Amino acid sequence: MKKWILGIGLAVLVIGIVAGVFIWRSFGEPLYTPGMVSAGENLRAPLTPPQQSGAEDFWQVEPDIELHHFAAGEGRNVVVVHGGPGMPYVEAWPGLEPLTGDYRFHYYDQRGSGLSTRPITSFDSANYYENLTTLDQTLGLGAQIADIERIRQILGEEKLILIGHSFGGFIASLYAAEFPEHVEALILVAPATLLVMPIEGDDLFGSVRELLLPEQLADYDAYIESYFDFSDLFSNTEEDLIALNAGFGEFYAQVVDLPMVEMEQGQPGGWMVQAMYFSMGQRHDYRPALAKVSAPVLVIHGENDMQTEAQSRVYTEAFPNAEFQVIADTTHFPFYEQTESFASIVQAFLADINN
Repeated sequence: MKKWILGIGLAVLVIGIVAGVFIWRSFGEPLYTPGMVSAGENLRAPLTPPQQSGAEDFWQVEPDIELHHFAAGEGRNVVVVHGGPGMPYVEAWPGLEPLTGDYRFHYYDQRGSGLSTRPITSFDSANYYENLTTLDQTLGLGAQIADIERIRQILGEEKLILIGHSFGGFIASLYAAEFPEHVEALILVAPATLLVMPIEGDDLFGSVRELLLPEQLADYDAYIESYFDFSDLFSNTEEDLIALNAGFGEFYAQVVDLPMVEMEQGQPGGWMVQAMYFSMGQRHDYRPALAKVSAPVLVIHGENDMQTEAQSRVYTEAFPNAEFQVIADTTHFPFYEQTESFASIVQAFLADINN
């Protein structure tokens, strides 16, 4: 683990945005569609978790997959789904600290990131499609959504309260679409603008480029070309992709007014990040799947987030029982920048659903 300025590692927050990538032209349709997980399709293990190993800091979600986790607080269980993809926390959010007398917040490293199992190191096969399907089944959206369902069972909860940040908000929303009967409430903090692809409006990568200094553009363009060259993807190793995925955050941090806070962060994901591209494909619209979620939903948007308010509101419009809150003087991380306001909004929302 290492110290990261808040946002540097986390800034691979909205992926799958740049169109025209070679492999997306070949596999433009998503490999994941809502309903697959609840039907048990394209999973490498049952939705029922195996017997737990007894390790205090790990959940056993498949016979060969453990998820590292920690908790803060006492009371009703709440599961926090981190963003990235593949950028886990190792510290509790300060914006949730005032609620720890009533709630126990569970933070976990998604499979393929942090201290959780990284089931793929490299690929030996020369068969691109075979590798692609293995990657998606092992580390893609379906696998991540299935893990939340297994966590629910491990915690012994009939219904979950979920908090998802950025890409984690996207995953939490898809879990709710798969298992609406097991969701008590959703809190989505700056949820990634990925419900509809292709994305409407400016994409994150283009927005960052517009704000870079002229002397930075050559390096950035070379990085983007490398990042989206999927033609030789399966010659990489996990370590290669960890470094590649973390690189975007360094450019992001140069153009965004990030909070002057340091946080300890887990090691970013490698293969699991690329798995998300293939899971989502180049064309999808997941909004109709959210219409059957009756649980209350809170969407929180930072006033100064590079992601626009209109983009965050897509989630509010997709869920039938959703409310929207803007926190002033914040970017993508209101739980660090405006902790009191963040805690107050979340506390009021949770109090309402318990009345």
